Amino acid sequence: MKMSASDRHKLDQTDDALFYQLPRFVTHVDQGFIDQLTQLYRQYLRSGMRVLDLMSSWVSHLPAEMTFDQVCGHGLNQEELAKNPRLDHYFVQNLNQTLELPLEDESFDAVLIAVSVQYLQYPEAIFKEIQRVLCPGGVVIVSFSNRMFFQKAIQIWREARDGDRLQLVQNYINLVPGFREPIVYKNPGASFRLPWFPEPDPFYGVVALKSSSLPEPA
Repeated sequence: MKMSASDRHKLDQTDDALFYQLPRFVTHVDQGFIDQLTQLYRQYLRSGMRVLDLMSSWVSHLPAEMTFDQVCGHGLNQEELAKNPRLDHYFVQNLNQTLELPLEDESFDAVLIAVSVQYLQYPEAIFKEIQRVLCPGGVVIVSFSNRMFFQKAIQIWREARDGDRLQLVQNYINLVPGFREPIVYKNPGASFRLPWFPEPDPFYGVVALKSSSLPEPA
């Protein structure tokens, strides 16, 4: 998959830092989505891990019963990150302008991207960086729904359907040598709903493990 300039285009081409200048102390998905995300984290994360919460905010949706060796947060709004009780430290960086993470090789056991992957204009570079900072056997967990800041999502994402977006994230991962085949989790929501009930947010997750540096057993 090779992305064109038009694929990466955003309707709002101003600096992303300006768009996120004011904090938003809200959740952008419903509680059902959050519960499913926390359960997915529970499935792959373990206490004592070193976790990087990439493109984070004031909440990380990590399992309350788990304690980690460290949780490093990244985002574009310092006030949001400072309010996040799960972060031990954080840094502010525009990943569409500076593509290299200021982090050591193999320094994390898990990298998380929750409901934000649609804003990456150069996902190939960012997932290459994710692979670099993950230790062998480490995991990347990407989650998303159908919600977005439409003007800040890239064109290829805006024009795709949910199933295509799942494939798009898998492609991002598969482009980077060193990841195993991604595992997909999806809950598109109820096939029907009563008109007086709000439609639940669909849940999509893509999980991939970084290959171990040791040879696989025969």
